[in-house]
Amino acid sequence: MITPAEIQSVKQRYGIIGNSPLLNQAILVAMQAAPTDMTVLITGESGSGKESFSKIIHSLSLRKHGKFIAINCGAIPEGTIDSELFGHEKGSFTGAHEARKGYFEVTDGGSIFLDEIGEMPLGTQARLLRVLENGEFIKVGSSKVQKTNVRVITATNVNLLKAVEKGKFREDLYYRLNTVPIFVPPLRERGEDVVLLFRKFTGDFSEKYHVKPISLDADAQNILMRYGFPGNIRQLKNIAEQISLLEENRDVNAQTLSKYLPAESSASRLPMALGSGSSGDHIDFSERDLLYKVLFDMKKDMNDLKKLVLESYQNGGINSTIMQKHQGLFEDMDSGFSQKEPMESNPSYSVPLVLETQKSNALNNEDYEEESIEDIVHEEDDNSLSLEKKEKEMIVRALRKHNNKRKYAASDLGISERTLYRKIKQYEIE
Repeated sequence: MITPAEIQSVKQRYGIIGNSPLLNQAILVAMQAAPTDMTVLITGESGSGKESFSKIIHSLSLRKHGKFIAINCGAIPEGTIDSELFGHEKGSFTGAHEARKGYFEVTDGGSIFLDEIGEMPLGTQARLLRVLENGEFIKVGSSKVQKTNVRVITATNVNLLKAVEKGKFREDLYYRLNTVPIFVPPLRERGEDVVLLFRKFTGDFSEKYHVKPISLDADAQNILMRYGFPGNIRQLKNIAEQISLLEENRDVNAQTLSKYLPAESSASRLPMALGSGSSGDHIDFSERDLLYKVLFDMKKDMNDLKKLVLESYQNGGINSTIMQKHQGLFEDMDSGFSQKEPMESNPSYSVPLVLETQKSNALNNEDYEEESIEDIVHEEDDNSLSLEKKEKEMIVRALRKHNNKRKYAASDLGISERTLYRKIKQYEIE
């Protein structure tokens, strides 16, 4: 049974600062797994301190007197990683002027920490699986099987299960590595640990740069604890160093601290783009739906404009009453007059020149007024009926395409199933 005092002792030994339950749980699991030879997978965001846990596991194991090597798999080129890990024979590839031992041979009897294991190439993953299963490996350019006794500790900041689904990581290797999982919490989930770490970092930098330590007021501490810290402990340390160097006033308030905290990204809160989807038909229908919406709006504006022309003709010109009634038509226009000043106050604007000309022509045509009014009304009705007909045709086509399955038809049309049901009743579609 591991006691809280033993956990605290490990923290002091490895310079781990914090008392959050998630952090204590991660340390507890590491201490429990250390005496065994079980493979450990440490997960957590970049900068959260995963390498410290690999050192805890090695130093508390029976292999503590053996070698410990930490390797960043993402930093080694794909063409040389096999040679780095398993070694190579002389002349096995261009530049191999002499034989070389790999890390698995050098650390025989010790522990090897493979950081960013998710970046390991698939071919190397197969070699690693053989080491884990049988303790065997073959050098590059050799046919001789060699044995090694190495404790493998791995870490990653990516979701390996998703990598398995995408074919970028071997499923059998994942389950072999995940014998003992350890989750290192991100800084934003550690509560008051952020303030403790900041105090530790600023204290270290005050000694390094021979300046007075920084102190935060209560509001600044609250801001620090609410900040997301995408870069975790690395980011916090950088901020602490900047403030220690640049701030003349050593008593930092919330406003001063905010200048050193970059704005958090809001990309994840952006709405999904209209018409996005994997189906080509769905994209076409969504764009068509958007186009028809624009056309509907244009037709509505045109009909309103025709009403404006008709009413202005019947009333002898555009006056303030007509303007207010059709105000929506002029909201986006940069007019040369103010709504506060009625247009009839200026005789030159009382009747547009075009309308005046049309009116004078109408005097010579007895049927002009009656025909104009009927044409406008009929054209408005025709436009409305035409658009409804187009919408009905689209719905019928979509239903036929999917054998009257409303769910799939609605998806293709880019509307909800409920809206489709309402449209079917509206247009009396069988």
